[in-house]
Amino acid sequence: MNFLPPIVKKGALAGFVFLLSYISVIAQDGKAIFQSQCQSCHALDKTVTGPALRGVEERGPWTDRKNLVKWVHNPGGFIPTTPYTQQLAAQFGGQVMPSFPQLSEAEINSIFDYIKTAPAAGTGGSGPTQPIGAGAGQESGNGELVFGIISIVLAVIALILMQVNSSLKKLSDDKERILRPEAVPFYRNKVYIALFALVFFVVGGFYVAKSAIGLGRQQGYQPTQPIYFSHKVHAGLNQINCLYCHGSAWESKHAGIPTLNICMNCHKSINTYEKGPQLHDEDGKEINGTAEINKLYQYAGFTPGPGAVWDPLKAKSPEWVKIHNLPDHVYFNHAQHTKVGGVACQSCHGNIQEMDKVYQASSLSMGWCINCHRESKVNFNYNDSSGNKFYSIYEKFHNDIRTGKMDSITVKDIGGLECQKCHY
Repeated sequence: MNFLPPIVKKGALAGFVFLLSYISVIAQDGKAIFQSQCQSCHALDKTVTGPALRGVEERGPWTDRKNLVKWVHNPGGFIPTTPYTQQLAAQFGGQVMPSFPQLSEAEINSIFDYIKTAPAAGTGGSGPTQPIGAGAGQESGNGELVFGIISIVLAVIALILMQVNSSLKKLSDDKERILRPEAVPFYRNKVYIALFALVFFVVGGFYVAKSAIGLGRQQGYQPTQPIYFSHKVHAGLNQINCLYCHGSAWESKHAGIPTLNICMNCHKSINTYEKGPQLHDEDGKEINGTAEINKLYQYAGFTPGPGAVWDPLKAKSPEWVKIHNLPDHVYFNHAQHTKVGGVACQSCHGNIQEMDKVYQASSLSMGWCINCHRESKVNFNYNDSSGNKFYSIYEKFHNDIRTGKMDSITVKDIGGLECQKCHY
């Protein structure tokens, strides 16, 4: 470019810098979407529920970005189109990724731009490597264990050195013929007693506080329900959308429990369980799927067969056991998170499409919620149908984004950490 005028060179350089900054912003937006929509099932560098995604565009049909867009929009429909995707489905036991038709092509592209630019694990980057909620707790637990072991080892070394010091001092005094009173046994030594008391209160206080913080939490809670309902079969294998059964999660505060009418929409004609995988409870006991369908008929007052009879007067709702409970002083609105925030069900409920018997996957603690508010980005684009016009009142943030002071807005920026948002 030596033959170009200086003004053109500067313009090209400025354009290149702008392009790099634009790509960086797009990648950051892709990171937020990845964390909210993908991270519950995928990691960058290891297989979790789904395959590792680093280098995904070098495999099979994914070398064409358009195929990736089609896959994200409708995985079940794309699987039969290529041998690679058929083999991939077989590799994961027939499990099919949920479809994400709500994501635009630009948003999907930003996800894969982030995957391409995310730093590798161990390089100091902050790219996610495992599902939300799982890694944080495990890393914290491992850190506490290592810290405890190191503390015990150092305490033992300190005691040994104190004993060695005492013995050496006694030998030195004996050699110099210095008469000193007999040493006090360690169990009567006030220094040792004070040291042990201090360690006891610190360690005991830590575990008492930790237990008190965990009161009322029931992560891993997996009660037995009146009917064995497999989300793996319904939401996983048969790809029934969560909102078909829990439609109120999109429109109201509560997700709700589907009525018997919802169940009978399908099971009026599906009265046997034959083609699905064998069902087992958490103890490995085999479950008879057809018998569970018959339980549904008993609750619904339905008699199957050629002369099927459905008597609504005999219907009785099953006494389902609630799994996910929040304290009475906590306000949580499903619609505010699913419809407005675009949060995927799996972000809070775990890989629900893989659970035969549902359990509480996340801690649902205050810290867990606050961390999500710190990281989750808000869609501030209210000029199209996907945006929320409520955000138009945040004029300062729009100006900061326009001038480059901020590249994105998180929930905490619009008051997501204020006490009265959840407690009032």
